[in-house]
Amino acid sequence: MGKQIWKAGNMLYPLPAVMVSCKKPGEKANIITVAWTGTVCTNPAMLYISVRPERHSYAILRETGEFVVNLTTEKLVRETDICGVRSGRDIDKFEELHLTEEASQHITAPCIKECPVNIECRVTQVLEPGSHHIFLAEVLAVHVDETYLDKNGKFHLNDAGLLVYSHGEYHAVGELLGTFGYSIRKKESTGKQKIIKTRCSAKPAKNRKGST
Repeated sequence: MGKQIWKAGNMLYPLPAVMVSCKKPGEKANIITVAWTGTVCTNPAMLYISVRPERHSYAILRETGEFVVNLTTEKLVRETDICGVRSGRDIDKFEELHLTEEASQHITAPCIKECPVNIECRVTQVLEPGSHHIFLAEVLAVHVDETYLDKNGKFHLNDAGLLVYSHGEYHAVGELLGTFGYSIRKKESTGKQKIIKTRCSAKPAKNRKGST
């Protein structure tokens, strides 16, 4: 069979499903789920999130110019979805979902304690290309859960059971097929390429014990 040609649209998947926390001084913190997000550059460390202007969090982001990107896991899939479909105008998401606010180092917006990684960000520029506005931000600090540090201090993020979003569905990160640069490493004495292919601890949510 061949391929159909569709009209222009967003079909770049999978994407990270992250919970973005933000807060106006003197008000309760809010959480918005974002999938339109990614890395901008490493030096300086920068990332972006894209948010519709009609979202409740948009005005908070505009006014404060700061937010925290909290990486999500398969155990947090329900919380991640609720933060994307319920508005902070109607509920206190931290209270409703029994999530824990954890103080950031440089900004007012709190981290979500239950997430394995929290990335403190300060907005440097807002772009308005269309339906979503892009918040370009500098990374100020990264918080990592010591649960995933080994005795040598190496961080095993992929053991956390990370969550991704693809074409309207949430998926757990699955099989490890290789590591960066494995395809051009020198061959072993046997003449065979060293290729890592094993299972990481993040199996599909329906098979993982204790999944939400």
